[in-house]
Amino acid sequence: MSERMGVGDFFDLVKAYAKQETLDPLKGAGRWLLLGLAGSVVLILGGISLTLALLRFLQEETGSTFTGNLSWVPHTLTLVAVVIVIALLGFRITKRSL
Repeated sequence: MSERMGVGDFFDLVKAYAKQETLDPLKGAGRWLLLGLAGSVVLILGGISLTLALLRFLQEETGSTFTGNLSWVPHTLTLVAVVIVIALLGFRITKRSL
């Protein structure tokens, strides 16, 4: 003998289905966004550190090459390096598939 589904059972089934198809994926997306945000912050801090390290290297380890009228060259070279890295990252971000 088959049992009939009551109205209360139907609403419980719809509620469980809605939770399964909406809330559960959103919880996973929240975790994904949080890890992405944390990774972005770490990458930004690392990029700033590497940029300053490059600038200090060019200023201190090249001797008297970039002194006097050429004191702007380390800053320009560092800026060019940062622009190249940003351009490479931009090309990677716009790539359609991983």
